[in-house]
Amino acid sequence: MTSPNQLSAALDRIAPSATLAMSAKVIEMKDRGIDVIGLSAGEPDFDTPDFVKEAAIQAIRDGHTKYTNVDGIAPLKKAVAAKFKRDNGLDYSVNQISVNSGGKHTLFNALVATIDVGDEVIIPAPYWVSYPDIVQFAGGTPVIISASAAQSYKILPEQLDAAITPKTKWLIINSPSNPTGAAYSADELRALGAVLARHPHVMVLTDDMYEHIWYAPTPFTTIAQVCPDLYDRTLTVSGASKAYAMTGWRIGYAGGPAWLIKAMAKLQSQSTSNPCSIAQYAALAALNGPQDFLAERNAKFKERRDLVVAMLNDAPGLSCPTPEGAFYVYPDASGVMGKTTPKGKRIENDEQLIEYFLEEAGVAAVHGGAFGLSPGFRISYATSNEILKEACTRIQSACAALN
Repeated sequence: MTSPNQLSAALDRIAPSATLAMSAKVIEMKDRGIDVIGLSAGEPDFDTPDFVKEAAIQAIRDGHTKYTNVDGIAPLKKAVAAKFKRDNGLDYSVNQISVNSGGKHTLFNALVATIDVGDEVIIPAPYWVSYPDIVQFAGGTPVIISASAAQSYKILPEQLDAAITPKTKWLIINSPSNPTGAAYSADELRALGAVLARHPHVMVLTDDMYEHIWYAPTPFTTIAQVCPDLYDRTLTVSGASKAYAMTGWRIGYAGGPAWLIKAMAKLQSQSTSNPCSIAQYAALAALNGPQDFLAERNAKFKERRDLVVAMLNDAPGLSCPTPEGAFYVYPDASGVMGKTTPKGKRIENDEQLIEYFLEEAGVAAVHGGAFGLSPGFRISYATSNEILKEACTRIQSACAALN
C-alpha cells in the first residue's frame, strides 16, 4: 500500500534548480541583515524599456485581458517571425511559431512533446541546469558531452559524432551559453552540422536566449541559418527575458517545423494555456519597437565582463576564460582544489568552494557541479561595476587566504 503523500516517479527524476536555490538563499540572508553580494541570478539589472511598459499599460486600457490563442496572439507570432527574418535570416510562417510562458516553458513543451522512454538527448556540458532535468522528467536519457575550458567550453565535431546513437532524439545547443558565455562561430556550427547531416534522425534544439548579448567581432549566427539542410529538424528558441530585460514578464518563443509547433500547442493547451495576454502585447512592442538600446546595454555588459575576467584571473588559483556573449563567467577552479581554509577546512570540490565564498567572503555564486562540469563556478556580472569590483576583491582575498 502506498502512502497518500507519495510523489510521482517523474518528480523524483528532477531536482530543484540550483541557481534559483542560491538566489533564494541570498534573499534570506539579506533579510537577516547579512552582508552578501548575490552574483548567482541570471537576470539583467537593466529595467524593462519604457516603451514596452507603456505598451503593457495600453493593453490593459484596451481590454486585452482575456484568454488568447493557446500559443500566442497572431500579431505577436507575426512579430516573432519578422524577428527571425530580421535577426537570423530564417523564414517562418505563423504556423511555425510558438509563444510560451518563458524560454524554459518553450523547452519543456518541445522536449516533453517528443521524448519517449529510452530516447537520448545530447547535452554539452557545462549546461544550463534545466536541460537534463526536463529530459529526465520526460523519461529520456541525457547524454552529456564535456567541453573543458581548454576547448573554450565548446564541443568538437568528433565528440558529437561519438555520442550519437540510434536512440538519439535531440542535440541541444546553447550559444551564447549559460553558464559559460561561450559562443559557437558560424564555422564551428557548420562543422557540427556536417556531423548531423550524416544522422538525419537527430533533431536540433538551439537555445539562443542570449543572442543579443554578444561581444565577438563576427555577427551572431544560429545553426539553421548556417546549415539550411537542418532547417526542417531544428527548433530555434529565443525570448524577451534577457535582451529586453523582461524576465518577470515570462515570454519565450520559438520557430520550427509546423508539426512540432502544433504538438507543443497541444501540450500547452492542457498545462498553462496562453501566456499572459498583457505580457504578449509588451513583447509585441519590444520586438517591433526601437532596438538601438541593445547595443548600448551590450557595451555596458562588455565593460563589466572585462572587469570581472581581469580581476578573477588575478585571484590565486583561478583561471577565467573570456566569454563571447551572455553575462556570465565560468572560472576554472582547479588551482584551489585541495587547499585549506583559514578555519582548517579542506576544499575538496567546487560546492565547498562556493560555500567558503558565501560564508567567509559574503559572495554568492553557483558551483560548477550544478552545470555538469567541475571544478568551476558561475558568476553573473549583470550588476554594477562597483558591486562587481567589491565582489571580485572579496574573492581574491578569499583565494589568497587558502593554504
